Amino acid sequence: MSRPVTRSLDPEMLLRAYANGLFPMAESADSPDIFWVEPRRRGVLPLEEFHAPRSLMRTLRRERFQVSHDRDFARVLSECAAPAPDRDQTWINNVILDAYKQLHLMGHAHSIEVWTDDGQLAGGLYGVRLGAAFFGESMFTRVTDGSKVALAALVVRLRFGGFRLLDTQFLTEHLARFGTREIDRKTYRTWLAEALAVTGDFSALDSYEGAASGAGAGVGDGVGVGTFSGQRIAQLLTQTS
Repeated sequence: MSRPVTRSLDPEMLLRAYANGLFPMAESADSPDIFWVEPRRRGVLPLEEFHAPRSLMRTLRRERFQVSHDRDFARVLSECAAPAPDRDQTWINNVILDAYKQLHLMGHAHSIEVWTDDGQLAGGLYGVRLGAAFFGESMFTRVTDGSKVALAALVVRLRFGGFRLLDTQFLTEHLARFGTREIDRKTYRTWLAEALAVTGDFSALDSYEGAASGAGAGVGDGVGVGTFSGQRIAQLLTQTS
């Protein structure tokens, strides 16, 4: 379900929209108009029901990737807006790009980056944090499994941060593999209100790993503060399941 269009966005407008169950989209990258969307059936991924397929766990344990957050938000945003093999159009126009960069500077928008050992950006995702709700906006893959690793890392971070809601907006066949399901609008609004009533901590995982480091464990398995190896993500998934 779409709402009236606008040609401007500001951070406060965006946060009010999310708090009321709406999110913005454009028809294409070249379209000047933005419309507000409120699906009748909403995609959500209950954090406690996240399913990591065996193939993903094998990928994580092979140490092919390292994961960071908010290291290069602007690049993740532009990659999500770029054409990909499975889509030649994007709903992210310049107005949306600028608005989410502002949200990031305010601490309300975050990115997850997945890197190969040689420093290539393999995949990632970005979304909006409000209260204990995280609204996933978009993800991308440049190397096989890049976005899957990003999603697993996000789930770990949200679990540690006490988040109540991971909103995926829509249910896709890809997301369904990980436990995403649809709920009706009334149920979604109830879940949203409960999540907005408390505050999630997007950085709690970093604090936890820092404390573990003081006890003798390596932060992020030795790949740098705030950066996590695939093996560590797999361990933390098991620990918080």
